[in-house]
Amino acid sequence: MTEGTLYHNILLGGHGGTKSGQLRVHPDGIAWKKQDGGNNNVVNVSKSDILGLTWMKIPRTYQISIRTRDGAFYKFLGFRQQDVTSLIAYVQTNIGVTPVEKEFSVSGKNWGEADLDGNMLTFNVGSKQAFEISLADVSQTQMQGKNDVALEFHVDDATVANEKDSLVEMCFHIPSSNVQYVGDENRPPAQVFRDRIMAMGDVGSSGEEAIVTFEGVNILTPRGRYNVELHATSLRLQGMGANDFKIQYSNVVRLFLLPKSNQPHTYVVVSLDTPIRKGQTLYPHIVLHFETELVAESTLSLSEDVLATKYEGKLEPSYKGFIHENFTTIFRGLCGSNAKITKPGKFRSCQDGYAVKASLKAEDGALYPLERGFFFLPKPPTLILHDEVEFIEFQMHAAAGTSMHYFDLLVSLRNDQEYLFGNIQRNEYHNLYDYINDKGLKIINHGNGPTMKDAEQFKDAVDESDDEDFKPMAETSGSEEGSATDDSGGEDSDASLDEEDKEMPAKKESRKEASTSKPPSATKRKSPKDGDKESKKEASASKPASAGKRKKSPKDGDNDGGKKKKPKKKKDPNAPKNSMSSFMFFSQAERENIKKNNPGLSFTNTAKALGEQWKKMTAEEKEPYEAKAKADKIRYKDAMAEYKRDAPAAAISHSDSE
Repeated sequence: MTEGTLYHNILLGGHGGTKSGQLRVHPDGIAWKKQDGGNNNVVNVSKSDILGLTWMKIPRTYQISIRTRDGAFYKFLGFRQQDVTSLIAYVQTNIGVTPVEKEFSVSGKNWGEADLDGNMLTFNVGSKQAFEISLADVSQTQMQGKNDVALEFHVDDATVANEKDSLVEMCFHIPSSNVQYVGDENRPPAQVFRDRIMAMGDVGSSGEEAIVTFEGVNILTPRGRYNVELHATSLRLQGMGANDFKIQYSNVVRLFLLPKSNQPHTYVVVSLDTPIRKGQTLYPHIVLHFETELVAESTLSLSEDVLATKYEGKLEPSYKGFIHENFTTIFRGLCGSNAKITKPGKFRSCQDGYAVKASLKAEDGALYPLERGFFFLPKPPTLILHDEVEFIEFQMHAAAGTSMHYFDLLVSLRNDQEYLFGNIQRNEYHNLYDYINDKGLKIINHGNGPTMKDAEQFKDAVDESDDEDFKPMAETSGSEEGSATDDSGGEDSDASLDEEDKEMPAKKESRKEASTSKPPSATKRKSPKDGDKESKKEASASKPASAGKRKKSPKDGDNDGGKKKKPKKKKDPNAPKNSMSSFMFFSQAERENIKKNNPGLSFTNTAKALGEQWKKMTAEEKEPYEAKAKADKIRYKDAMAEYKRDAPAAAISHSDSE
């Protein structure tokens, strides 16, 4: 398509909304590409497939309509008057089709004539067109009374996710005196009108016969068992009740053929440009579940002439083989360039599989490292392209008692979205690391602060460690001094603290004392009886208010040879209240607003929302809270100085409380 005329900001119209893109008219036909949609979001109509082309003046712009020989219908809006003039001349000269002008009715009348021509229904008021619809978009028709016919449209195959309005139903009234659709006593004009739609359209199971049907296929998203029908221009999922879906092949982006690791099943994923909808849930990926070793024979309902002309070199009369291979081969032959197949690449797990076991959002599944991205299945099916990744971080698994056997993988995207894949077995680390490193993706570790050291040190630590001491760099190299953060309320440290932890420094002190390393000058650990309670209280008072939390390793608590753990110390009620960080002042001010806008939100998710909002704030927006934090810090220092002058009395009170 190097030659021809290009038109910008042209909308592809449909009953589900409009999409903006570029339209090119060239000697071989007409092509439209969605703006910033990649090479898969295109419409190609070859010169030989164009059955007719019409144009009309509509409010504020011009519209071009194209009908194809296989029944497809495309509407393009956004042309200027000079664009229409040049397009008509080019189409007549280079494509050999003469565009026909239609007049648009603006009278507002709802009485007119409904003409059925091929796969199109046109409603005319007088000699002007009020609207036209493609019968390929109609899912069902039904009689309502004696004179009314209702058309229901597929809202799942073309509804844009952020569209507020979509055409879902239309009702026609055909009176008994209608002479256009003449019937008899048993078949009134409305019944004749409906029968003609059923015969000429592409409606439900009463429309055209499916080319091939795969019965009782287990589909994981949207969940259920469906009869999967492959038609000339669309894919049908026929389920029970209202669980019916129709997907135009033009809406298909890619096919994924992914065998399950060490299991006799295979995922076939159909990725869509526009998600289908079931209730309020959107499904951008259809996940079909086939038995890998199931052999089936599929015969196509196509004549020899059609196979020899339209599908020459693409399809055969019948297929016999594994059922998932039959499906993908036939599907690709019908879709053409819209169904490129992606299979597993060079990555292999420790069990010689194509994926590693992982979890996402509390759902267990498989993470497939592919040549150009990651795919997590079965639910929620999550596709992450390498081009979208900002960095990847290996993290120690958070679950207590299992950190030496598992690790987590954090994938951060350029749009600040993050995916945490957890519960990955430790023996998969080297394979994943080598794969990510070979793809040139950035690997970081936050263990030593904002410098983000390369994870080679993490890799070396895994190589040198044994099963009982598997820790990432953040846990093995951080010292007491290195893990403490600034107590002035920095956003990186404060945003990760819970409100409960900020208000209970005494409990954090007992946990920190158990996890910190022994100073080089120490000779032995003092017992509670021999220790100086006065010095311990001073050490507790001087501890930074915003010190980061430290996780206990599985070996903590065993340093005393199996003795019972020391009882937790009670907080001295006379001690001054700890200073608050700027983030905590912000949390107090905004917490109620978060709860008000998100009723029923849990405490943890509320804290997470506050943290994300805090990170997005500018320095000027944070300044009032920073000022409050500085003032509160001065208050705390003054109160602590006064408290220390009465330390002996406080120590006696503390001892009595124990």
